[in-house]
Amino acid sequence: MTTKHRLITDSFKVVKKAKRAGRREKRPTSPPPQKEAETETVREEELQKLRQFDLDWRFGPCTGITRLQRWERAKLHGLNPPEEIRYLLLQTHTGPNYKLSLWSEYPL
Repeated sequence: MTTKHRLITDSFKVVKKAKRAGRREKRPTSPPPQKEAETETVREEELQKLRQFDLDWRFGPCTGITRLQRWERAKLHGLNPPEEIRYLLLQTHTGPNYKLSLWSEYPL
């Protein structure tokens, strides 16, 4: 006499899940809009120009004053700072990344 091999499914009732009505199909995620990516690139370029201005020793020290004050002081002393920097500083950017110099976080 041979023994019958029983399966685990013989002990448990098979229950099938009901299909959901109105199931949504998976859609691939869309890439971020180009305008946001372009805006971030432009912003990074502007901040890089301002950092270069901070690192340029020809326009005097930059600790303890804002970038615009430093630009105006350099202009007053005839050091010919770039007009592009002044234009960037006079735009509506009021964040500390634009306003304060690279060294503003360090104590005097």
